[in-house]
Amino acid sequence: MIDWNRVSELRDEIGAEDFAEVAAAFLEETDNGVAVLDGVPDNRLSPHLHALKGSALNLGFAEFAGLCQAGETAARATNPVDRGAIAVCYAASRSAFLVALPGLCAS
Repeated sequence: MIDWNRVSELRDEIGAEDFAEVAAAFLEETDNGVAVLDGVPDNRLSPHLHALKGSALNLGFAEFAGLCQAGETAARATNPVDRGAIAVCYAASRSAFLVALPGLCAS
């Protein structure tokens, strides 16, 4: 679900304090991005998922990023996208991230 090697790399690269700020910003931005997913028009879904995927990869949310990639590909081909599965995966990933890193970000 989470690529903990990527999380460690990023934390080592930017330091713990900056990592906490990056993680908090990512979670806030992604919370908002996932919350509006159902309201995103089909013709704007691919770029929306692309943005979510990019952010997720940077912070190690591997499974969520994979679902965003699959949704992005499906949306480009005008196929249905399981927005609910993407939202559920993000919620589970977010929870696992915060549980494993207590005190890093306010939930």
